[in-house]
Amino acid sequence: MSQAFDVVVIGAGPGGYIAAIRAAQLGFTVACIDEWKNDKGGPAPGGTCTNVGCIPSKALLQSSEHYEHAGHSFADHGIDVKGLSLNLDKMIGRKDTVVKQNNDGILFLFKKNKISFFHGRGSFAAAKDGAYEIKVAGAKDETLTAKHVIVATGSNPRALPDVPFDEKLILSNTGALAIGDVPKKLGLIGAGVIGLEMGSVWRRLGSEVTVLEALPAFLGAVDEQIAKEAQKAFVKQGLKIELGVKIGAVTSKKEVTVEYTDAKGEAHKATFDKLIVSIGRVPNTIGLNAEVVGLKLDERGFIAVDDECKTSLPNVWAVGDVVRGPMLAHKAEEEGVAVAERIAGQHGHVNFNTIPWVIYTSPEIAWVGKTEQQLKQAGVAYKAGTFPFLANGRARALGDTTGMVKFLADAKTDEILGVHIVGPMASELIAEAVVAMEFRASSEDIARICHAHPSLSEATKEAALAVDKRTLNF
Repeated sequence: MSQAFDVVVIGAGPGGYIAAIRAAQLGFTVACIDEWKNDKGGPAPGGTCTNVGCIPSKALLQSSEHYEHAGHSFADHGIDVKGLSLNLDKMIGRKDTVVKQNNDGILFLFKKNKISFFHGRGSFAAAKDGAYEIKVAGAKDETLTAKHVIVATGSNPRALPDVPFDEKLILSNTGALAIGDVPKKLGLIGAGVIGLEMGSVWRRLGSEVTVLEALPAFLGAVDEQIAKEAQKAFVKQGLKIELGVKIGAVTSKKEVTVEYTDAKGEAHKATFDKLIVSIGRVPNTIGLNAEVVGLKLDERGFIAVDDECKTSLPNVWAVGDVVRGPMLAHKAEEEGVAVAERIAGQHGHVNFNTIPWVIYTSPEIAWVGKTEQQLKQAGVAYKAGTFPFLANGRARALGDTTGMVKFLADAKTDEILGVHIVGPMASELIAEAVVAMEFRASSEDIARICHAHPSLSEATKEAALAVDKRTLNF
């Protein structure tokens, strides 16, 4: 006997659980299916983000930053620390506690919003009479039916060809978050968000970190001026970054050996205690049984959707990492809300041009909108303004003056086209730019708004003033 719902959501990551909550708020009967397990075999909703991504990585980034500050920066503040030591087990344990708090929080939200949660793997079983049958394979197999289905099954880490993850020596983000001892030598293939964040964690804790990146430019998707500033900071911290490399054979026994050629074509062989592979992610449609109901995938394996996240099937929707667009948790959340509202006949909206990006290294890197190189390539006339944190009073008081804020505005209308930040608390500062761009503000609008003094946000105001070449503090 199947249980009937208005909406069934497959996947309880950021896109899925948020879609379920919004649908329930709109008056639908909702079920959400998720197979993530905790170490005791119980449910662990939240997807990659909560379990082995955004949340645990930020916990370790924070802990490792405290450790580095205690060892190197506290003395500048007149704080002497003697006998500093690392309790890695406790640090990892704290990370696990933070993850569990988020898992439990999502389960509470399901209960609060009267959402039926099913722990197991969800897959399509059949389509008939204007509804879909969804099978739940778990401790107890069940069948659900629903008129509307939202697929939010996320993504999986991409492995090197013929080099599978063993999560002991060759690590994905999952293994990188659970290393038992600080590696003396840590290798990283891929200088993207995950690679740089994980590299930062283990460098702070004592690893000698080498980053091997295939692309010729560092952080090619980031504004070039910002990327160069960040690269200088990371190299100064001790990250060894090699660009334009071509990876050859990777072998592992008690350690990992990587053969590669550098940008000059010279051959190298490097040996590491651990190797983190961070070369992107692939959509997770394994076991979804898309073919049973004729759900169309595109040439890259993503579920094919239109601008409103509608799939090839009536009343089947897909959001998050499993569809086109940036693989960001907050993008998935926005799509989840929009789809729930569209099911209710409303006009859900997601603006890809105002989705912020953040790399939670130190310095943090955050941006929204177009980069300077994108504007040049498109032939858009623009004005640029920058302001360094070196000239910001709050940054000086913090003892962290690395980086800058950069504004890009239309040369004729002054509308903000992009804002790029490298420096302290960039992840928080970028929100002002997102709001401004969503309301199509000009750089003059930000320049005319009173910002608290002393605050890091004053650097945002000063960068906006710099577009018109009238900074006040630099």
